[in-house]
Amino acid sequence: MSSSEYDTPFTRSTKRPRRTKSETQSQSVNDNEEDRLSVLPDCVLLHVLSFVNARHAVQTCILSRRWRNLWKLLPTLILHSSHFWTFKAFTKFVSALLTRRDASSAVLNLDFERLGCIEPHVLKRIVNYAISHKVRNLGISVKCDIAHIPPAIFSCKTLTSLKLSVSPRGNIYACTLFPNSLNLTALTSLHLQHFTFCASGGDSAEPFSACERLSDLVIDQCTVRDAKALCISNSTLVNLTVRSDHLKDFYKIVLSTSKLKSFRFSGIPYQQICGSDVLSIEDVDIDAEIWSNSLESPLILFSWLLELANVKSLTVSASTLQVLFLIPNLLKVKLPCLGKLKSLKVKMKPLSPIFAMALKSGRSKKEVTKLSMPLPDGIVNFLLQNSPSAEVAIVNCKR
Repeated sequence: MSSSEYDTPFTRSTKRPRRTKSETQSQSVNDNEEDRLSVLPDCVLLHVLSFVNARHAVQTCILSRRWRNLWKLLPTLILHSSHFWTFKAFTKFVSALLTRRDASSAVLNLDFERLGCIEPHVLKRIVNYAISHKVRNLGISVKCDIAHIPPAIFSCKTLTSLKLSVSPRGNIYACTLFPNSLNLTALTSLHLQHFTFCASGGDSAEPFSACERLSDLVIDQCTVRDAKALCISNSTLVNLTVRSDHLKDFYKIVLSTSKLKSFRFSGIPYQQICGSDVLSIEDVDIDAEIWSNSLESPLILFSWLLELANVKSLTVSASTLQVLFLIPNLLKVKLPCLGKLKSLKVKMKPLSPIFAMALKSGRSKKEVTKLSMPLPDGIVNFLLQNSPSAEVAIVNCKR
């Protein structure tokens, strides 16, 4: 890596040009000026550096003698390949960073992202280094085989937050098989992207039951294989988020989560949601769209409303209401739910081009005009028919 790319102390020349007499005098004056930032304690400076990527944090060592070795104590490492022109420069920097860092200093937070494919030995070193240095918050986003991720990541006793996105090489739509169970006893927050859950026995997948402290779960672009249901069985889970932008096989999400209070969804509804603990959910946020004029997703979305009977706060996007409005004679239906609703928020935002095309497909000009309204006429009152006194807010949002 040339010094003209991303200059760091790992690559720049140690030779410095000789200063002129005037430059030396000017430097002497500057040295006598008060440096309010450098007099701050290490813990404060390290906290400030935790908000910048590792490359910039390392570069601070050239500021003064006070900063020379401070980066070696960083508890937060943000390592993104997008901060470098080439992957070779990135891997060289990562190797030098881990080699020269203070080995006795813990890595509490590590965020590693490689936009393309990752070499297995690089990923292995990153993960093992984080685990051996008592990492608490770990984020890994790479393209590789799941076998290249050290299995120790799924049994790390210090992890409280894990964000994991592992896509197979060469196929952006493929998903990686997820372990049947986790042994992360300290984990409170889990974000999974591009994974496939497999049945561990019977006809359902149940990967989260061993996470004894899990509070927040995000399932992002995941699906189920060789099973009819994804069973989310966890007695501590409070917040559940599901994101799905492309259709996979249809399956059920069975909730066995007695403390679950919040459910958020964005994407195409294709999963049935059921379980006795659905009734515990009080806060719901849905941003739904569809890519075809099939009634399957609108009917599934409607079934969610029927299941989420005890919701007190409901947030929906305008597109969600338009998906519902595709159901024939919807406004004539008498709702048996939403009787405890206290707040309804509608987020207005432009439709995606694909959804707009789906609304027009196979419909008359009159139907298209009716469906293209920013807010389908009568849909808000339809949701409020059992809670007429609920507060209503309509807000404009950017896409």
